[in-house]
Amino acid sequence: MRLKTTLLLFLGISIHSFAQENVTYQKPSKSIMDLVDYERAPSVSMDTKKEYMLLMYRNTYKTLDDLNQDEMRLGGLRINPVTNISSTTTYSNNIKLRKIKDKAETQISGLPENAKISNISWSPDEKKIAFSNTSETGVALWVVDVASAKAKKLTEDSVNANLGNPFSWYNDNENILVKMLLVNRPALLDGKKNLPTGPIVSNATGSISQNRTYQDLLKNKTDEANFENVLTAELYKVNLNGSKTLYKGAGLYAGENFSPDGKYLMVSTILKPFSYIVPLSRFPSKTVVYDLEGNEIKVVNEMPLNEIMPKGFMATRTGKRSMNWRNDEAATLYFVEALDEGNPENKVEYRDVVMEWKAPFDQQPTEILKTKQRYGGIIWGNATTAVAFDQWYDTRNTKTYLFNPSDASQEPKVISDRNSQDIYADPGNFETVKNSYGKNVLAIENNNLFLLGDGFTKEGQFPFIDEFNIKSLQTKRLYTSTYKDKKEDLLSIEDFKKGEVLVKIQSKNEYPNYYFRNINKKDALTPITTFANPFESIKNVSKELIQYKRKDGVQLSGTLYLPAGYDKKKKEKLPLLIWAYPTEYKDKNSAGQTDQNPNEFTFPYYGSFVYWVTKGYVVLDDAAFPIIGEGTTEPNDTFIEQLVANAEAAIDAVDALGYINRKKVAVGGHSYGAFMTANLLTHSDLFACGIARSGAYNRTLTPFGFQSEQRNYWEAPEIYNTMSPFMNAKQMKTPLLLVHGEADNNPGTFTLQTERYFQALKGLGAPARMVILPKESHGYAAKENILHLLWEQDQFLEKYLKN
Repeated sequence: MRLKTTLLLFLGISIHSFAQENVTYQKPSKSIMDLVDYERAPSVSMDTKKEYMLLMYRNTYKTLDDLNQDEMRLGGLRINPVTNISSTTTYSNNIKLRKIKDKAETQISGLPENAKISNISWSPDEKKIAFSNTSETGVALWVVDVASAKAKKLTEDSVNANLGNPFSWYNDNENILVKMLLVNRPALLDGKKNLPTGPIVSNATGSISQNRTYQDLLKNKTDEANFENVLTAELYKVNLNGSKTLYKGAGLYAGENFSPDGKYLMVSTILKPFSYIVPLSRFPSKTVVYDLEGNEIKVVNEMPLNEIMPKGFMATRTGKRSMNWRNDEAATLYFVEALDEGNPENKVEYRDVVMEWKAPFDQQPTEILKTKQRYGGIIWGNATTAVAFDQWYDTRNTKTYLFNPSDASQEPKVISDRNSQDIYADPGNFETVKNSYGKNVLAIENNNLFLLGDGFTKEGQFPFIDEFNIKSLQTKRLYTSTYKDKKEDLLSIEDFKKGEVLVKIQSKNEYPNYYFRNINKKDALTPITTFANPFESIKNVSKELIQYKRKDGVQLSGTLYLPAGYDKKKKEKLPLLIWAYPTEYKDKNSAGQTDQNPNEFTFPYYGSFVYWVTKGYVVLDDAAFPIIGEGTTEPNDTFIEQLVANAEAAIDAVDALGYINRKKVAVGGHSYGAFMTANLLTHSDLFACGIARSGAYNRTLTPFGFQSEQRNYWEAPEIYNTMSPFMNAKQMKTPLLLVHGEADNNPGTFTLQTERYFQALKGLGAPARMVILPKESHGYAAKENILHLLWEQDQFLEKYLKN
């Protein structure tokens, strides 16, 4: 059945209004449409040598028809069972190549008609590019020859992409490992037509397991059968000449990874029993290493069903985890095991141990590192140099270590120890280069590593490049961006000796473009791309970062927009729109820092209020709403008080500038920002109205934690109840526009949350309007829905705020 383009809008503005309206899709006013209706610039992918650039074009928006496809929701996945790829995939519709030194783009010839391109992957030697194309009947593997810019189809429309990228390049650059559908796949079961053979029964064994709320889980035996059916695949070795050879027979293949030298393949498969309370990532699995002929070398991991987990963000499962190949060695696996039984409440000296296991795995794994906090990752360098990270959420602490992976007896050297939210102290990210295996490893030049930092400071953002000496552990600044009217992102170092760096530069009116910068020469910039600004109509809008303080002294900030031509001397009092999202912190210092740069390109989209600066509104975008809990105090212990204090400070700050009528202020947010909005309207009289999109309003429906809250409902019932707008709906008397996607896939923000909250508001006489957007998930994608959303918001603001 095709979707009717009619929205069901529930209206509860007064007792005299109808319960719902049948409204067809609407479009916002011209000033907003001029910004919404633009052509998206292509995405860019460059080869390692920066010789070629792939330009990937896609439609600015999806359509309602794109969303109106067959869909099965199984084990946390959303799958189109006809095409056998995720129903949420975003496709490119065209790809072009360009030699980076040249200006002209080359249209790749031989592309499929009505192309729907995804899973783009360069070959190891970067002379070929593989991609998948989705037709009405399925997914096929295609390949592009870079030199000739010609594409050709390698397989029929029978690739199984239900679990993501369905292929991997062999190291020989001539063959690709591909997941293919079974030739005679059984028909999928229809849950409505196939009568159950019994009830659905689940057991609680007495073990404590505090799982969060997950979407799209398996629900019954029919789901189990269909889950197994759609994920079952065969692995084929497909040659670039189109021939294929069976590598492995039918299985629920969840991951395939070649060793750096290309001689081994690690394959993970999902096993039974499946679960109805956790997604597939916690189903049983088995990991086996094979040689290139498909002969089993070693079973390297077996994981049981993981339904039971300790409480807390630092909880993890027992057994081997995070297993992968070392990038710096030919064929060495490494993995992590918890030393605290995965339970953060257990007191131990070391939380995790990192082990390595060399192929062909005839020896036992050996220890190479222990971490005092929860393991956070490794960047491999060479036999004697690697960088590791650990972290602890409760304290927000993160540490970086320099260690020798060949000698576990050497104590790792702590080279960074900071609050993970302290962005002013962030040392940056280590630069990597591709080694002889084509894998990313630490860039090491004359005993130096290199750090590329975002460069956030109290005075603004000034990205930097540091040289870090692995002997002295001292850093030397090589470059600092000095722009005060532009924003520069440092992407990669291309030539360490010459000082050539790939950067991206933008300003509030200049679209982000790529350049080569020589840091050894002043103002030595070579442009690579010249993408134009598609939003000329707002180029004269005033944009600045304002900083202000909360009444308890916490530093806050937000990006302030004023309409084009606004006279700051006459100071006409305009309505104010605040868009925000609360963030939890453990200290006031980190909470008072800002990562906003007023020189970032102004890119209006449905996720903010920026469009309304063209309608005569003042907009405070991304207003800081920190929720702080220092020491043993948890942030949410004073959530409401801090929320109101943040809002009050923001309004006071803009009002002090003389730009607004503080009786005409609206607030809005998405997801946790929607939760914030409903609470602000409930617990303060600061706002004339609010817009809350895709939020959760009853925290008893997320009883084992939400957002950054680790306590469960039974440990902190007053916190859950006080923070729940649903529980306090009787206090809410301010006009509220509620919006939600019909098919929300985000944990905790079930569409039911908005429906039940609206029912409470309506029943208690609150002025509210609910709009359910057909076929939309947590983020909105279809142009029809986005345009109507903007129309709804525009009408609502005109009625309850501006006029």
